[in-house]
Amino acid sequence: MSQFIDSQPFDAHPDTCSRSKLRKHLRKRRRSLSYEQQQQASEHLALNLLNNPDLHRARHIAIYLPNDGEIDPGLYMDLAQRKGIRFYLPVLHPIHKGRLVFSPYSDDIELRPNRFGIPEPAFSNGLRRPAWALDAVLFPLVGFDENGGRLGMGGGFYDRTFAFSRLRPGLAPKLIGLAHDFQRVGQLPIEPWDVPLHGVVTDRRCYRFSRPSTT
Repeated sequence: MSQFIDSQPFDAHPDTCSRSKLRKHLRKRRRSLSYEQQQQASEHLALNLLNNPDLHRARHIAIYLPNDGEIDPGLYMDLAQRKGIRFYLPVLHPIHKGRLVFSPYSDDIELRPNRFGIPEPAFSNGLRRPAWALDAVLFPLVGFDENGGRLGMGGGFYDRTFAFSRLRPGLAPKLIGLAHDFQRVGQLPIEPWDVPLHGVVTDRRCYRFSRPSTT
């Protein structure tokens, strides 16, 4: 019988729990999920994404291939592609270190592991889509809170790539983090370099931040 995974928020006040310890705890917890639990989470995530108003008009969406126990957006992608939505995978920029470019993704695209061991398309100037030309970006989180605070892997790739959204919010795509709902924590600090999220979508619900702020 289908049932949700326990999603009680982890008490992660920054004064008592370092970001590195919290990251380790949450990554271990999501890696411990069974195949059946991951499949169930993927199904519920797909429904929540299909019903998310921030994505109703999106036609060009950046997405990711799950790794390290991340929640799997694959079912959503399969369903959305039938509606003509095009998807793009992040690719490490070979020149501008710490930044991402986005290449079209389909089942027949050849993928190669990057330096982190994550499969990605080959870098191509002809096939890239600029970050500002995306309608939405769905990216994995390690942790998040209900105020828009978030915890990633610590590389800062998305923050550097979408830093322009601070100065030109009208050009910014919808930035939406994806996670298992148990990755919600009590409180996270919002760092000065964190690019604000429009929302977070989990296997249980959608969290929307109507006016994201770094203050």
